[in-house]
Amino acid sequence: MTNSFALPVISAPQHYNKALAPTAVPSGGRLIDNYGRPITYLRLAVTDRCNLRCFYCMPETMKFVPQKEILSYEEMLRLVTVAAEMGIRKIRITGGEPFVRKDIMRFLWAVRAIEGIEEIHITTNGVLTAPLMPELRAIGINSINLSIDSFDRERFHAITRRDDFEAVQRTFYQVLEHDIPLKVNSVVMEGKNTDDILPLAALTKEYPFEMRFIEEMPFNGSDNRAAITWNHTKILEVLRGEYPTMQKIEGDIHSTSVNYAIEGHRGTVGIIAGYSRTFCGACNRIRVTAKGMLKTCLYDNGVLDLKRLLRDGADDTTVRAEILQTIAHRFKDGYEAEEYARTQVSVLDSMSAIGG
Repeated sequence: MTNSFALPVISAPQHYNKALAPTAVPSGGRLIDNYGRPITYLRLAVTDRCNLRCFYCMPETMKFVPQKEILSYEEMLRLVTVAAEMGIRKIRITGGEPFVRKDIMRFLWAVRAIEGIEEIHITTNGVLTAPLMPELRAIGINSINLSIDSFDRERFHAITRRDDFEAVQRTFYQVLEHDIPLKVNSVVMEGKNTDDILPLAALTKEYPFEMRFIEEMPFNGSDNRAAITWNHTKILEVLRGEYPTMQKIEGDIHSTSVNYAIEGHRGTVGIIAGYSRTFCGACNRIRVTAKGMLKTCLYDNGVLDLKRLLRDGADDTTVRAEILQTIAHRFKDGYEAEEYARTQVSVLDSMSAIGG
């Protein structure tokens, strides 16, 4: 399959608001922030819709964005092309759940054809993914992140508010069967799934995948600012209690997870300190939400309305200049970003709206 979407050629019309254009643009065309951190990784949310209702990710009665307010595939492809020209090499497709959006496979083929994009990764809940594995392999997807907070069907149902465990479990095995690198993400939550930490870690003995435990973060659509009890230190204590000889793996400086090898296990375990934000100093990623907001940090409230730029008729030169100007004023870390965001809104967006 080689179908692709046509990239529209848009020039700035007379009604374009020139006040949007920056007065000064950082030298060069590469994405390097004001702290000298190169940006090479884009997380792109293709939808805010999801077929699960995980309580830590969205309110039970989620109000989804009208379709016309979501970036079109043509708009997203144009942004990815511009980003690739500026040094983005890695793309992660997220949601919501990306596979609920119609024609997503055609879109993935089109992204693969963009010059400069070297890696395409996908984050999915796995409900719809298993039947798509042969085509995902053909596209050349570099890895899949699969969200599974419990391998116990009842606890899975309680967390996701849906009874789709068997479909997700099937995806787990299908990804491995198709030899696509697999990471399983589990958000660790007090009173919900802490009993699953060791059973999930035990799966790495038989199966070659990365099992990653994530601190719960304040992105469920409510004003929840309470400090978490299950932070990265406590998760590590539980793992070391069962596997006292596990060894830390020296990995990529940009990795959000600290990973460990367990003797005799085919896979590895890792911990992502998303709430403690221990990895901000080497952050090389930006996000574009389904609504077209550029986020230079998970914890900011959106710093550039790319959708408005595109729909107001900005040409690619202007889009690049606006992105460069925004990157030149990036927050130092997630704490600074959240502090500023809280001055604008009392409740941070849900993770489904941000992009996982």
